[in-house]
Amino acid sequence: MKELWQLFSAFARIGGFTFGGGYAMLPMLQKEVVDKYGWATEEEVLDYFAIGQCTPGIIFVNTATFVGYKRKGLAGAICATAGSVFPSVVIVMIIAAVLTNFADLAVVQHAFGGIRVAVGVLILQAVLGLWKKSIVDKLCILIAVVSFCVASFTSISSIWVILIAGILGIVVRAVFYKGEGGASS
Repeated sequence: MKELWQLFSAFARIGGFTFGGGYAMLPMLQKEVVDKYGWATEEEVLDYFAIGQCTPGIIFVNTATFVGYKRKGLAGAICATAGSVFPSVVIVMIIAAVLTNFADLAVVQHAFGGIRVAVGVLILQAVLGLWKKSIVDKLCILIAVVSFCVASFTSISSIWVILIAGILGIVVRAVFYKGEGGASS
C-alpha cells in the first residue's frame, strides 16, 4: 500500500509542478522515477516515453501507467495514472473558475509569456538529455536528422516517423551490424 501511495504522490508532484506537457516533465520524471525511487532506469524511462508518444493519449499519463504497471501491476498502473492526472484536473477546475474574469489583464498576459519561455527552456533541456542518451553512433545521427526533417517539413504524422525510424533501426542493425553486437561507429 505504501508503494501505491508513493506512485500516486510522485506522479501527482510531477504533474503539479511542471508545465508544458510531456517533454517539459522529463527532467522531473527522471529525478523522481530514476534517481529518487529507482523504479526504472534512464533507458526504460526513454522507452516508456517513446512508446507513450506512439500510443493514444497524453505522453506523461502513458509513461506513468507504464511505470506503475512495472512496479505494482494493475493497481500500480491505476495509482500512477490517477496521480498523474489529479493535479491537472484540480488546476483546470480552478483556472476555469477564475481565469475568465482576469484573462484580459496585462499582468496575466505577461505571466503567460514568462511561463511559455520557461517551458521552452525545460523542453530544450529534455531534448538535450534525450540526445545524449539516444544518439550513440552515425546511424542514430542519420535517423535523427531524417526524422527531424520529415517531422518538421512534411505533414507526415509523428507516429509514422517513429514507427519507420524504429523499423529502419532494426533492419539496418540486422543487415549491416550482425557480428558487431549492434554497435557501429
